[in-house]
Amino acid sequence: VSLFEGDENAFYESGAEYQLSKTGRAFIAGLLRHAPEITAVTNQWVNSYKRLVPGYEAPVYVAWARNNRSAVVNVPHAKRNKSESTRIEYRAPDPACNPYLAFALVLCAGLTGIDEGYELPPPTSANLYALTPEELLAEGIRALPGSLSDALAEMERSELVADVLGEHVFEWFIRN
Repeated sequence: VSLFEGDENAFYESGAEYQLSKTGRAFIAGLLRHAPEITAVTNQWVNSYKRLVPGYEAPVYVAWARNNRSAVVNVPHAKRNKSESTRIEYRAPDPACNPYLAFALVLCAGLTGIDEGYELPPPTSANLYALTPEELLAEGIRALPGSLSDALAEMERSELVADVLGEHVFEWFIRN
């Protein structure tokens, strides 16, 4: 995900930690806060959850990091002297998801983080798959829903998903 205001990268701030602007930090915070409730759309098949297990390439834990594939949000290193290369990777979506619905929810989650001024927790540097459940709990790191049923339960409680999808699509998606 990249976000520009005109010709300026809204995620980039020279001299900031990780060169990540306040806008970029809030966008990531929005993704993290709303990740569980958008998971039913980004991973909409029963088989999607066979890839969302610890130890594989797909992320399971709601955290962010720099160049760490075990976190749901990854912030790759920007190219030297190229502010436009600062970007965010939201790594949870299954390639079989409906991209229109998934992109709408990812964008709205991030923009909600900006609008509401969500605070970004510190990044993780550890391989989250190597941490014990107690260590994850101590770090305040939770897991994405582990099944489609769990994800749908999270989605059903979500005002954000209902607002973005609209009542008709929201209800039909859950019914389906």
